[in-house]
Amino acid sequence: MKVNDLRPGTAVKMDGKLYVVMKTEHVKPGKGPAYVQAKMRAIDGSGTTEKRFNSSDSVEGATLDRREFEFLYADGAGGGTFMDTESFEQIELGKEILGDALLYLAPNATCTVLVHDERPVLVELPAAVEVTVTETAPGIKGATATNQLKEAECDTGLKTRVPPFITTGEKIKVSTEDGSYISRV
Repeated sequence: MKVNDLRPGTAVKMDGKLYVVMKTEHVKPGKGPAYVQAKMRAIDGSGTTEKRFNSSDSVEGATLDRREFEFLYADGAGGGTFMDTESFEQIELGKEILGDALLYLAPNATCTVLVHDERPVLVELPAAVEVTVTETAPGIKGATATNQLKEAECDTGLKTRVPPFITTGEKIKVSTEDGSYISRV
């Protein structure tokens, strides 16, 4: 597969290891050839790596199954229990596979789990999720036109910054890429 076809969620084999692409950036500098900068995570849990490819390079692709799973509950140690929505089989995923995904998953939320050789390797989240604000400072009356933000904690444990008119108990939409506030629900 050409490196220009790399997208987040695709799997590649390099140096005898399997990697999942987390982020790609196509760069065309003013001087020199264009290249692709890719941030990848090793499936074996040895961490992330960034690699720069020439745009004419090729990499060996790997096949990943995408399966819908329902998040059931967190285990308290950074892991969680998920249920396959087709076979109703339950699996436990550890912190090394989940990363920060639990901050965006409420119980009974569905997500896509990428599976390689019947082994879960990565949880793929939607671009934005809805969470409920459980704790935030009281709003200032008439502060709807300011762009100052205040701290808020959500029901999933996510800490984000919200506009001053958001109150405790409100549902908000946040980006799963960086945890930033998008809008009210």
